[in-house]
Amino acid sequence: MNIKELKSNEIMPGFYGRILHGSDFTWVYWEIDKGSNLPEHNHVNEQLMHVIKGKFEFTINGKKHLCEEGSTFQIPPNIPHSGKAITSCEIMDVFSPKRDDLG
Repeated sequence: MNIKELKSNEIMPGFYGRILHGSDFTWVYWEIDKGSNLPEHNHVNEQLMHVIKGKFEFTINGKKHLCEEGSTFQIPPNIPHSGKAITSCEIMDVFSPKRDDLG
């Protein structure tokens, strides 16, 4: 399978996701427009975030991090986090257990 063959959906303004669900995980490849904001939120899912391209300001539990190509963060369940695309970005997220709220 080629990632570009997966349908891209605008999940929130400026965040376009290509999503795969396994039985116990969700994998998302994001293409994010420069300046797009991820509002603060939390979820019961553990999350692994990896920046493929671009610069993304990621705030975890109130602490800001400038994430660039190669940056990876593990976000425990129920921890508040938010972010902003400083440039256009490509980001990969893995969630466990799977996120039924994502297409």
